[in-house]
Amino acid sequence: MSKAAHSKLRSIECKRLVIKIGSSILTQSLDSSEGTCVQVERINALCAQIAALKASISEIVIVSSGAVASGFSLLGFAQRPKDIIDKQACAAVGQARLLWQYEQAFSKHSLHIAQILLTKDDLSNPKRYLYASAALRRLLELGAIPIINENDPVLVDELKYIETFGDNDNLAALVAGMIDADLLLILSDVDGLYSANPATNPNAKRISEVREISEQITSLAGQDTNSAVGTGGMASKLKAAKKAMQTGCNVAIIKGANADNIAKFFNGEDVGTYFHLPANAIKKRKFYIGYVAIPKGKLCIDSGAQAAIKGGKSLLPKGVLEVQGSFEAGDVVGIYNPQSQEIARGKARYNGYECAQIIGRDSKDIAKILGQSYGDCLIHCDDMAILE
Repeated sequence: MSKAAHSKLRSIECKRLVIKIGSSILTQSLDSSEGTCVQVERINALCAQIAALKASISEIVIVSSGAVASGFSLLGFAQRPKDIIDKQACAAVGQARLLWQYEQAFSKHSLHIAQILLTKDDLSNPKRYLYASAALRRLLELGAIPIINENDPVLVDELKYIETFGDNDNLAALVAGMIDADLLLILSDVDGLYSANPATNPNAKRISEVREISEQITSLAGQDTNSAVGTGGMASKLKAAKKAMQTGCNVAIIKGANADNIAKFFNGEDVGTYFHLPANAIKKRKFYIGYVAIPKGKLCIDSGAQAAIKGGKSLLPKGVLEVQGSFEAGDVVGIYNPQSQEIARGKARYNGYECAQIIGRDSKDIAKILGQSYGDCLIHCDDMAILE
C-alpha cells in the first residue's frame, strides 16, 4: 500500500475493525496426516497479531469461517462433504474445535472471546438486527473480541444455495455495516487483487490500490471457484468490499497465511489491496435512518438531552419528555427538541409502549419497570442520524 493510501487509512482513525478470516487460512491441507484440519500455529500467530492491534484499536470483531472445514476430518470424512446434513454435522463439531483454539490463543494475551452465530433472519428482521447489533456493541465496550460465523448447523438454504445469504465475505461486510466499522480487513489466501490470474499468468501484477470497484475491476476477479475447504473466491471478496464501502467502511484484502502481514499493513507497508472510499463518503446506514426511512413515532426531549445527542451521546430515557405514535423496537423515530424541531432520527431499542413507561426515569430503573432491559438507552448513538 502506498504512503498516500496509508495516510488515508490513518486519517480515518480506525477505532472499530472487522477482520474476516477464511477457511483456507485456518485449515491444513487435505493430505495432512494430523487428525484435525485446524492449523493451530497459524491461529496462534494471527491471534498474537490481533492482540497487538488492541493497543491502538480497542474494538475488534472477527468473522471466522472454518467450522465445516475444521469438523469433517474429525468425523472421518476424507474431504468436505456435499450432503447438507453431513455439512451441518461437520459444522457443529468443527465450530466447537475452532472456538476452543481461538480461546486458547487469545487467553495467552489475557483477552476474552465471545461466540456469535448469525443467520440470515438475524440480519433481515429489524428487531433481531437491532438486538444483535446492541449485543455486539456491548461486548466491544466490555473489551471482548466477538467471533462471528454463520449458524451452519441450523441452516439449509445458506449451506446449499450460496446466493441466498452469501459466504462469510458477505457476512463480514454486513457485520461491518451493522456496527459502523471503520475498516474491514479480509485475510485471503492470495496477496490481493491482481491484474490477471497469478496462478496461470506469470506477468500478473498485484494492484495496490483501488479507487472504484468498476466493471473493469470486477472482471479481474473472474468467476469464483470454491476451494476444497471454503466457499468464497476473489469475486466474492470484491462484492463484499463494495457492500462494505457503501456503508462508509474502508476495505483491504491481504494474504493471511503470513500473520505478519497484519502488522505490515497497519505500518503502511505495501501489502495487499486497499480500497479507497470516495472523499465525500458517508455512512449510508445513517443516511437511510436520517433521510430515507419513514419515522413511525416521535420522542420529544429536553434541552439537556438535545445537547447530549448533539455531542455524540446516546439518548437516555431520563431526557425524554413525551412519546408519540405507535412503533416497534427497531423502527425509526423522530427526535424533537423543546422547540418542536426535529433534530435527529434513530432506531428505537424499545417499542412505543415501553418507551412511555420509562421516559423521565434513570436507566438503572428500566429492568425494574419493564421486567427486562435491552440496554440503558432508548436510541444508541450508532443508530442515530443528526439532521443538519
